[in-house]
Amino acid sequence: MSSAKVSELRYYPVKGLAGVSVEQAVVTPTGLLHDRVFMLVNPDGTFMSQRTVPAMAPLRVSIEGDNLNLSADGSEDLAVPIQYDGKRRDVSLFNHWFGDAIIQDPAADAWFSERLERPTALVRVTPEHDRPGWGVHKGQTGFGDAHALMITSHASLDGLNARIVERGGDAIPMNRFRPNLVIAGWDEPHTEDRVLRASAGELELGYACRSIRCAVPTVDQATGQKTGPEPTRTLASYRRQPDYGGGVSFGMKASVLSPGTIRVGDEILVHDWLPDGPDPAPLTR
Repeated sequence: MSSAKVSELRYYPVKGLAGVSVEQAVVTPTGLLHDRVFMLVNPDGTFMSQRTVPAMAPLRVSIEGDNLNLSADGSEDLAVPIQYDGKRRDVSLFNHWFGDAIIQDPAADAWFSERLERPTALVRVTPEHDRPGWGVHKGQTGFGDAHALMITSHASLDGLNARIVERGGDAIPMNRFRPNLVIAGWDEPHTEDRVLRASAGELELGYACRSIRCAVPTVDQATGQKTGPEPTRTLASYRRQPDYGGGVSFGMKASVLSPGTIRVGDEILVHDWLPDGPDPAPLTR
């Protein structure tokens, strides 16, 4: 098997908004530093997602010191102070996790509400946030769907795009899958599905489960527009997972076994592979 290396690193400060690409990152028990520590919520505290609000995709955020900078094409930029603790409100994710979050600056709420054309509030994880994931290695997560790391590979995307083009469609970019870590150098598509335990730089990670995809990969991340059936249609032709309720998968979710710094170019060292046979992850839910 070819030598595999870290090709891309990306974190998403606000769940569902544009990501930030970096050459190196500190990885904490809940994922890349600053990854999904903020979240947009509806008036009732339920999380907002590109699944129902695709216009979230091109909204950009960055963290500079203790400020959160908000920007979007055709809009005036806004910088607001980060509230690390203070007034709280109830929030929820997928009707599976219920907790509280730190209310942020009202100016940010107004900025997001105007751009998304609906009442929106920005919240941040609490200092004591404690949310376990699930899977073979459960780990911890912030406001991610359920896991610390989303991992994909160029081989997997190349294989998918070859099938899409063969069906008459257009190839899609990796950002449709919103990964934290992209791996280059593997020959076989979906090699990441078989990694049980691996390391790169100072980071050690463990397989949690396959990543079952929702409607988000059909959203153009640059425009915030749904583009049609791809890649879901093509994934459904060869990546259905009966043991995950029939969903289609692309990429794998991982937990952080040992935190540390990781850099683009670091070699991926696989220490253990999943044994042949049924995927053990669904049995842990």
